Amino acid sequence: MSDNRIKVNADPDHLLDRIKCFALDMDGTIYLGEQWIDGARDFLNRVEETGRKYVFMTNNSSKSADVYFDKLERMGLKIRPEQLITSGHATVDFLKKNFPGKKVFLLGNPMLTAEFEKMGIPLDDEHPDLVITAFDTSLDYKKMCKVCDFVREGLPYIATHPDFNCPTETGFIPDAGSIHAFIEASTKRRPDKVIGKPNREIVEYTLKMTHCTEKETAMVGDRLYTDIAAGVNNGLTGIFVLSGEAQLKDLPDSDVKPHLIFDSVKQMIPCL
Repeated sequence: MSDNRIKVNADPDHLLDRIKCFALDMDGTIYLGEQWIDGARDFLNRVEETGRKYVFMTNNSSKSADVYFDKLERMGLKIRPEQLITSGHATVDFLKKNFPGKKVFLLGNPMLTAEFEKMGIPLDDEHPDLVITAFDTSLDYKKMCKVCDFVREGLPYIATHPDFNCPTETGFIPDAGSIHAFIEASTKRRPDKVIGKPNREIVEYTLKMTHCTEKETAMVGDRLYTDIAAGVNNGLTGIFVLSGEAQLKDLPDSDVKPHLIFDSVKQMIPCL
């Protein structure tokens, strides 16, 4: 579909009629910092009023699920555990299916380390069977050397997500993709598998958690190369909102073309 044929704030083909679950990016789609995007709460209410469901989906593996639960509760929304999909949780699911019982060297901060241990993943900093790299906000030179040693040895090398930068209220900070870049510079290896958006693994985990099919699920987000790509490349309906990072001017140069475009989730309400 050519991007110049997509009408903003409209669903002329009634694609939303078949949607039973909305997988929602968070920052830039539902809120900015600690502030709800205008109409976001009304949108969430409308989704539930029409008998549909929603889940939040984030690539950020530097924060535990409890951080998101607490933040949303401070903002007046209480969600159930199954309504939060993180790249960390999707990575644990992938490990349990593909590397059951294997010992993991985890390049991650204490919050993610605690989650992996709580979810039954055996961690080993000395004699691991494979390497997992995440958005490690506690990264230091000793860790950098150790992860490169294990990757250079040829151990299976899996990453939670691909984002190069993480947006903050004061600008961007290096994210997991930047960590992959320094590992590649030292070892000449890229991750064997990346779990988070836009990749299939986090989509499969989401479908398992929501009990919905691809055709029944919409991926809503403000980033073309992660959120929208996760949708359109995996059989979901990709809905691009202009309330965050990317804008209409970015579409002509993008290989990813959304199915629908809205100024924000507020404009989706009349179509539900």
